[in-house]
Amino acid sequence: MTAIIFGAAGQDGFYLTELLQEQQIEVIGVSRSGNFNRTDIADFIQVNELIKKYQPAYIFHLAANSTASHEAQFENHSTISTGTLNILESVKNSSPGTKVFISGSALQFKNEQLPIKESDAFEARDAYSVSRIQSVYAARYFRSLGIKTYVGYFFHHDSPRRTERHMAKKIAEACKRYANGSKEKLMIGDITAVKEWTFAGDAMRAVWTLVQQEEIFEANIGTGIGHSIEDWLNACAAMAGINWHEFVVIDHSYRSAIRTITAAPTVIFSLGWKPATSFDELARMMMN
Repeated sequence: MTAIIFGAAGQDGFYLTELLQEQQIEVIGVSRSGNFNRTDIADFIQVNELIKKYQPAYIFHLAANSTASHEAQFENHSTISTGTLNILESVKNSSPGTKVFISGSALQFKNEQLPIKESDAFEARDAYSVSRIQSVYAARYFRSLGIKTYVGYFFHHDSPRRTERHMAKKIAEACKRYANGSKEKLMIGDITAVKEWTFAGDAMRAVWTLVQQEEIFEANIGTGIGHSIEDWLNACAAMAGINWHEFVVIDHSYRSAIRTITAAPTVIFSLGWKPATSFDELARMMMN
C-alpha cells in the first residue's frame, strides 16, 4: 500500500510520514526542499503522471506557505487551489479509488470569538483564506463525482520541528537563550490572544482517523482548548527557571485581529480521536 504526501518536508509531513510507516504504508514524499520527489503540485501533467504511476491508496495535500500575508497570494493560490484541482482531477482520471485528504484551516471561517464548527460560514478575510476556501469547494465538487475527498480544518498546532517564524518556537528558543545568558530582547505583540496548542503528531493521528471513515468527510482538527500567548510564555519560562518579564518587550500598539480561535471538535472526538499531549507536555517538548 502506498501514500503520497504533498508537502512532506514540513512538520505535518514529518509526523504523518512516521505514522504511515508504522502502518506499513510506503510513503512517497513530495516537496520542493529536502530529499524528496520534486513533482510540482502546480503542474497538472507532473501530478497526473505521479498519481498514475503509483496508484496510491491515499494522497495527503499538506503543501502551503503557512502565512496569511498578501504577498504570498500567488504562491498559495498555485500550491493550495491549483494543487488541489490537479490532485483531484488526476485521481478522477487515473486512480479513482484513492482517498484524498485536503488541508483546511481555522482561518477560513468567520470568527465570532466562539468555538468554530465545521458548519460555520466561510469568510475570505485574507489571501490565504481565499485559497483554502476554493480548495474546499473543489473537494466537495469532486466528492459529488464519487472521489473520496476529506477535509481537515487545522487549528493551531505545533512541534519542535517548527522554525522561529512561528511564535511558539520563537518564544521557546528565546527562553532557552536567555536562561543561558543571552541579553537579547524579544518583542511580542498581543500576548492576550487565545488559540489552541495541539501537538502536530496528535493532529496527524486525527487526520488518519478521518480518512478511515466512509461517511464523514470533513472535521475540525483541534482540541477545543484555548490558551493565551501569555500562558505559553509562562510555561516556557517556568521550565527554563527564568522570569520572562526581564527580556520580553510588549508592543502595546499591536492588537491581534483575531482575539480567540478555537475549535468545536465534536466530530473528530466522536470518531474516537483525542489529543494525547497536553499544553504543558508540548511546552516541555519544545523546551527540550
